Amino acid sequence: MQPQRKAELFLVLTTFIAAWGWIFSREAVQGMPIFGFLGTRFLLAAIILLPFCGGKKNRFPLRQLPKVIMTGGWMALNLVLWIYAVATTDSIGEGAFIMSLSMLFVPLIAWVILKIRPARYFWQALPVAIMGLACLTLFKAQVEFKSSQLWFLAAALAQAIYFCYTSLYARSIPIFPLTAIQLTCTGTIGLILSVLFENWTAEFSSVTLLWFLASVVIATCLRFVLQLIGQKSTTTANAAIIMILEPVMTVFVAAFWYGERMPLIQIIGCILILMALFYYRWRSFNSAG
Repeated sequence: MQPQRKAELFLVLTTFIAAWGWIFSREAVQGMPIFGFLGTRFLLAAIILLPFCGGKKNRFPLRQLPKVIMTGGWMALNLVLWIYAVATTDSIGEGAFIMSLSMLFVPLIAWVILKIRPARYFWQALPVAIMGLACLTLFKAQVEFKSSQLWFLAAALAQAIYFCYTSLYARSIPIFPLTAIQLTCTGTIGLILSVLFENWTAEFSSVTLLWFLASVVIATCLRFVLQLIGQKSTTTANAAIIMILEPVMTVFVAAFWYGERMPLIQIIGCILILMALFYYRWRSFNSAG
């Protein structure tokens, strides 16, 4: 098999694992504190990555550490909002499509942070995405935002800010130490929130522990490694288009595991969001080429 085809298969597998990661997280937080789950999951993932952070190729100037920690703070905010939304939503597939809007928020955030004006095709894609979001919020012929949708929307915005700051400050920092520090920041903030607001007196069942370990090993570490391998052997354009599959995969996985079903108007909303994302990615890489 050609290296590029193998890389693309790795990326498709990454989106499949990411979709199941939503299920792993949802199941785990049914049996343990939400922020406690987030904190321990990402601290353990950071510890697992530590052996890969040694050597000269992974060194970076200490003066860059505050910038890396700041990106870790935005990552933490993104994931705190996300895990709370996952724990309270009644539709994981719907949440996945709302989260996918973060890629359309990035140009707006970059306009503010990096002073890069969004291209014309962004403004063409944005109204389609907004119509898709509106369709997701339609219940009984009226617009009604559920609290979990607002949490997902806030998480998508935080994810866009995290992406922009990472692009701005972390371009010269090796991937393994960068990821380990960001995971450590997320884990630490998650545990602090858990100590302040949650009760750890309940015992964890063996089933909860298995879901937790699946979240750490499969949905965090394995997903990261497969995505890194895939991105190294294919074009950025191919990788970006394939990663759009995550919300689609999540809808199918949620339908299989939870029996989730969306009304027709919400299915139309998901299709509109997917079309907007695909158009934006396709035009952006064509313009770059």
